[in-house]
Amino acid sequence: MLLGNVLQQMYNVVDSIIIGKVLGKEALAAVGANFPLIFALISFVVGIAIGATVIIAQYYGAKQMDMVKRTIDTLYIFMFFASIALTIIGISFSESIFRLIDLPEEVIPLAVSYFNIYAIGFVFFFGFQGTSAILRGLGDSKTPLYFLVVSTIINIGLDVLFVVIFRWGIEGVAAATVIAQAGAFLSIVWYLNKYHKFLDFSPLKMKFDRGIFKKSLQIGLPSGFQQTAVAIGFLALYRIVNTFGTPTVAAYSVATRIDSFATMPAMAFSAAISTFVGQNIGANKNERIGKGLKATLLMISVLALTISACTVIFAEPLMRLFTNKEDYEVVAIGVSYLQIVSPFYMVFSMMFIFNGALRGA
Repeated sequence: MLLGNVLQQMYNVVDSIIIGKVLGKEALAAVGANFPLIFALISFVVGIAIGATVIIAQYYGAKQMDMVKRTIDTLYIFMFFASIALTIIGISFSESIFRLIDLPEEVIPLAVSYFNIYAIGFVFFFGFQGTSAILRGLGDSKTPLYFLVVSTIINIGLDVLFVVIFRWGIEGVAAATVIAQAGAFLSIVWYLNKYHKFLDFSPLKMKFDRGIFKKSLQIGLPSGFQQTAVAIGFLALYRIVNTFGTPTVAAYSVATRIDSFATMPAMAFSAAISTFVGQNIGANKNERIGKGLKATLLMISVLALTISACTVIFAEPLMRLFTNKEDYEVVAIGVSYLQIVSPFYMVFSMMFIFNGALRGA
């Protein structure tokens, strides 16, 4: 699961490297400015989906396959309509939001162009994330990883084709990501339908279960509100960052990409412990929960300390990976950010593990 989350972040990292090297710091700042907006739009829905995943794990652990299918149907229907609504809302108000957070004027047109194409892919993003969560709830964490590997390779190839060869600019980067996500979603749905026939997966046969959705809300709302609050905090923080100009926005964009990789283990282990707790509660094996939590905390502590040390030591080479030689100011600002933030990865990691365990319960 950790590898799956790392590969998911590869979408954003590959985009940023190509943008920084080929299109320059203005385009890099534009992509970075999209992160808080996209995060704000998807965070609440992802929180609700986490609730549904816990329910799937509990029903699967209790061998109640009919309830597993009803939960999956409800999750798909909810995420489909949520993705359509968020696409319309995002495209309608993206420029206004970028102006609200004081994005530099020369960056706004690039940011809007990138977002408007990226938002079209929300339905594929939610679809793939939802299907991956379903498979993890069924105890299969390897298959989503395989599809992500292929999708990431396609994304890299299309980035090079659209940006380096065709010279489509920032629009080409967004299009490459959408196409890769669409391919990953369609492929993983095909797999789910072929190898988990008891689900009898068919869009025309799906039924929305209000009771299950209500239960998903009860479990997922705390996580949804938490992620939404974090997203609002990111928007407020970006508003402050944007007042310092394009170099600072570009530096912050790159540094947060590196940050995302550094915090991937915490989020991956958080999701894993949620499924572990949910399945053991469903199977009435509560004695295993404490042992699993202790083992997870030990593993994440070692990982967090190692990642913090590596980030501090290699901050400058990591920043230069995303930038041109002349962008000295961007590199210096990014290095300062990473050296201040990285020592706190341990605190972040512990918080996410405990949150994951509570969600699974």
